[in-house]
Amino acid sequence: MTDSVKSKVSSEEWQTRVDLAACYRAVAMYGWDDLIFTHISARVPGPDHHFLINPYGLMFDEVTASNLVKVDLHGNKVMESEYDINPAGFTIHSAVHEARDDAKCVLHLHTAEGVAVSILEEGLQPYSQQSLFPLASLSYHAYEGVALNPEEKVRLVRDLGDTQFMILRNHGLLTCADNIPDAFLFMFIMQRACEIQLKAQATGKPLIPIHSAILDGIRTQADQVTRQAGGSLAWPGIKRRVERRFPGYDK
Repeated sequence: MTDSVKSKVSSEEWQTRVDLAACYRAVAMYGWDDLIFTHISARVPGPDHHFLINPYGLMFDEVTASNLVKVDLHGNKVMESEYDINPAGFTIHSAVHEARDDAKCVLHLHTAEGVAVSILEEGLQPYSQQSLFPLASLSYHAYEGVALNPEEKVRLVRDLGDTQFMILRNHGLLTCADNIPDAFLFMFIMQRACEIQLKAQATGKPLIPIHSAILDGIRTQADQVTRQAGGSLAWPGIKRRVERRFPGYDK
């Protein structure tokens, strides 16, 4: 299977497949996966608007470079695969990939902490240094039910705008970036910010928010703060961890 797929794609696509499979395994390693649900997608290098997404029915620690499914923006498989894709995942990810040329990777999760913060009317608050990075480029999208309605794509894209971080109300978290390492790093930071906020709120004690002037300063530097965030610097170490925990992702 590995040799068959690798021989049929460009070296650039194969590298994207390897990195995307590593991202799936890393999500599983951190315990952020939700059985076979939620998705990470990556644009296939080249002129076509094709992207890779997980095979529906496999756990995240079973995703490999070879079994990722390549689809077009209409959800049609453009390369032979024994697997189908999750329609709800296609709706969300195709909307972002179609609208945002800079969104080469889209990462969407249903972590307990992310969903919990999405339910809070106040949403994510500036209680930690970690929270400042998503707050510099954060949007919200109201819950409309399971994402199967194509008409929702228009509203999701409108709400996302040019942000890198999104909280889907009553649903979960989403990040996007022009590469897989940064999309993963963005999610790591936003997930950690949600964890810290909930732990602090659970104490029932008065909380000290970060001064608005500091947050405003971060927002004026959003390009430096949230773009080219250094995900690629951490990425080799993450992949080494993944290989030790879940060997074989690059097959």
